Amino acid sequence: MSERYEFIDMNETGPRAVRTAFANQVAYCRANDARVTARVVAALASLLDKPESEFARRIAGWKGAPLADALPLRAAGGIHALHLSEAAHELAPIYADSEDINDEAVIAGVVRRHDAVLLPWLAGPPQTNEAGRSSNFIAAMLWLADQGLPPRFECMEIGSSAGINLMIDRYHYDLGGVHVGPQPGAIAFAPDWRGNHPPMHKIEIASLKGCDVAPVDLTDPAQALRLKAYIWPEHEIRFARIESAIAEAQEAKPKLAHANAADFVEAELAKPQAAGTTRLLMHSIVWQYVPADQQARVTAAMEEAGARATPERPVAWVALEANRTVHHHELVVRYWPGGEAPKKLAHAHAHGAWVEWLV
Repeated sequence: MSERYEFIDMNETGPRAVRTAFANQVAYCRANDARVTARVVAALASLLDKPESEFARRIAGWKGAPLADALPLRAAGGIHALHLSEAAHELAPIYADSEDINDEAVIAGVVRRHDAVLLPWLAGPPQTNEAGRSSNFIAAMLWLADQGLPPRFECMEIGSSAGINLMIDRYHYDLGGVHVGPQPGAIAFAPDWRGNHPPMHKIEIASLKGCDVAPVDLTDPAQALRLKAYIWPEHEIRFARIESAIAEAQEAKPKLAHANAADFVEAELAKPQAAGTTRLLMHSIVWQYVPADQQARVTAAMEEAGARATPERPVAWVALEANRTVHHHELVVRYWPGGEAPKKLAHAHAHGAWVEWLV
């Protein structure tokens, strides 16, 4: 199994695309300090050689585009859920990263025994909500305020999953020495900051609302388990964060709508905007999951809103997404009027461990 990331068309289908998607996921996990997840994905890929279960056959004969569908993460999430629920004790040595384990044999046995339980994990996209990404959103707001946009933000997020980043006003941030948010905050973030610190400004978050095609209710233990299953087990701090987010959601649920990205953005942009408020679209590690026709609608809606924007009622777009050509994540901002061209502010770790500020 190759550990070299191979660039392929996100929409490519067929057996080769399935194998490449798994190989790429292994390479991606290893590059992001996720050795255990890489082991699980590699072992799952070995099932493609001789699929003996419906789960394996469904993966091998995947009808969609496996890279765009994040097929390896769907499968790995199901395996991790079995481990978290203690339904497959034989997985424990792998998740403990023990040596001298025949990963392929263990995973093959688990899949045979839990075939029916695993199949539903292939039915929908992974939920990769991560509170650590909110540091990027806050840094972008500071930069936008520095450009002269009103520092009062009306935030709308697509692909919100459980809405963890719809509670960013409850968290505290130390961004290279620039502090934002309540102290101590429901969660405190101090990513390894590289480069200059972001501009210092007092910002206000006037509102937060988001959408997802399969929203997760953090207050439902079964749904919370599903979200935890998509967290890479090596990243223990992320489990602590999600427990804090669950506690916050129990206090006051985030405003989360069941809707696709295009419908949501079009509806929100059609609403009146208060003077002295910046209307901000934000999203992180979700664009690849948005169908092409919806991407086009979101882009058109933002550009149309931008054409109507004024200095008193500006519009901004903040995206933390993977650049699959160079294989890292980039924080990119556009704003109207005056900043229509995309501006790359930072490179960033997918889960918030570090930010490399570029401006």
